[in-house]
Amino acid sequence: MLDAIVSAFRIGDLRAKLLYTLGMLVIFRFLSHVPVPGVNAQALLDLFGANQLLGMLNLFSGGAMVNFSIVAMGVYPYITATIIVQLMIPIIPQLEELSKEGEAGRAKINQFMHWITVPLACLQSFGTVSFMNASSSVPIVEKFDLGQYPLETLAIIATMAAGTVLLIWIGELITQNGIGNGVSIIIFAGIVSSLPQVVGQALASPDLTPAFAFTIVGLAMVAGIVYVYEGQRRVPVQYARRLRGNRWYGGGSTHIPMRVNSAGMIPLIFASSIIISPGLIASYFTAVENETVRAVASVIYEALYLGTSWIFWTLYFVAVVGFTFFYALVIFQQQNIGDNLQKNGAFIPGIRPGRPTGDYLYKVLIRITCAGALFLGFIAVIPFLARNVTNVQALTLSSTGVLIVVGVVLDTIKQLEAQLLMRNYRGFIR
Repeated sequence: MLDAIVSAFRIGDLRAKLLYTLGMLVIFRFLSHVPVPGVNAQALLDLFGANQLLGMLNLFSGGAMVNFSIVAMGVYPYITATIIVQLMIPIIPQLEELSKEGEAGRAKINQFMHWITVPLACLQSFGTVSFMNASSSVPIVEKFDLGQYPLETLAIIATMAAGTVLLIWIGELITQNGIGNGVSIIIFAGIVSSLPQVVGQALASPDLTPAFAFTIVGLAMVAGIVYVYEGQRRVPVQYARRLRGNRWYGGGSTHIPMRVNSAGMIPLIFASSIIISPGLIASYFTAVENETVRAVASVIYEALYLGTSWIFWTLYFVAVVGFTFFYALVIFQQQNIGDNLQKNGAFIPGIRPGRPTGDYLYKVLIRITCAGALFLGFIAVIPFLARNVTNVQALTLSSTGVLIVVGVVLDTIKQLEAQLLMRNYRGFIR
């Protein structure tokens, strides 16, 4: 990895791409410290203690939520829009046709994602600020009320929505002119920026045993994620030879790399949102006058929102496993591998082309996804297990954060190595 980075800095255009990426990240970190007007900083810090949903939103905002900056919503609305569109592709025939039209179709679908992101950002900013003000004895954001302060409220919502759009634009600039996926790198930068504070808190403790235990667990998570992330089943593919005139063309063999974890981090994100939502809704009813409603809401809030109950983590495990299968199958259906192989004169040895090939690959995908789904479910509940084993509540180990960091690093290094390999081939040809 280090050799690839050092070699990249020796090549002028790659060095420019890396410096461009770093420059955009510096701009993002500056924006993450520009607060929305009227924010009570101390009340905000008090509210973030042990709040599961706000911690997740802070993760996808790249650490900007804890400062309640103008980019506090981060790229979370865009991720939500992406998930919605991808889930709707196999349902809506027009979207499915666009997904098969190549680059032009993908550009149109990406445009739909941007359109959906704006209203989602507005709704999320309004809901988040309203919830934060209702959850704190002191208002987190002053003059936020559509009835009393309509102009101030709309200005704050517009500012936060514009911050989300700005952050997505920065991410796309990184993708086009830099190295790696810009949106993922922004999330990665926010997670990494909080590491010095976490390490400082751990070293400040007189007993370093819990910190050492968490370090061991973290390293084991990284090793396991890399092993499963790189794991794949290689299905052999043979290309038929074709006679044109007096010469034979084609032939040869290759393979289809079917990943053990083809869903990536999406199941963790989706499962978190689904499991936390009932607790979030219940939090609005914990202060009502009806004792029965208040008691039921309190039980749901403590079980599904605070993240301290075994019920939450059991449901989280089941949801992650289920969404891993669901998302992997959705992506597999969109690729339509069986028909594409038949059109290109390719076949799997021993399997008939067309539909039988698709059925065979479907069975292979189900088998290897079992391992990937169970692994993701285990990764999801590691924070709960680590806190119970070490009996330390101050330190938290974000499985989603570790998965994002490892995934982004591996993908970026692969892109960097591909760029280096391409330039080596170019130099050889010359």
